[in-house]
Amino acid sequence: MDTVWSLVIDVIVTAGCGFALWAADRRHGKYGIMLPVALGVVVGCFAWIVLIAAGTGYLTGLTWMPWVVPMVLGVVVSVLITKLVERRREKRDLVDLTRVLKG
Repeated sequence: MDTVWSLVIDVIVTAGCGFALWAADRRHGKYGIMLPVALGVVVGCFAWIVLIAAGTGYLTGLTWMPWVVPMVLGVVVSVLITKLVERRREKRDLVDLTRVLKG
């Protein structure tokens, strides 16, 4: 039962960080609210499944791994996808604006 709570906490923390990152992005209206949230949660859940399948949730000294590692990976993925989308969107917007202003 303890491992199930680690998944619940991982999902809540990762989703919360994804929502916060989306809200902090100045161009967040371009790509939707669920992109950083969903990708972070999916990566976090996948990492949790791999760690539980590897038995780290039941080994003495490694029980912290299913709690911490999925949260860290999920938040990192949320940050990376937000920055990647923001950069690509800025470049595309600049090209579109230049094209419109030229012609």
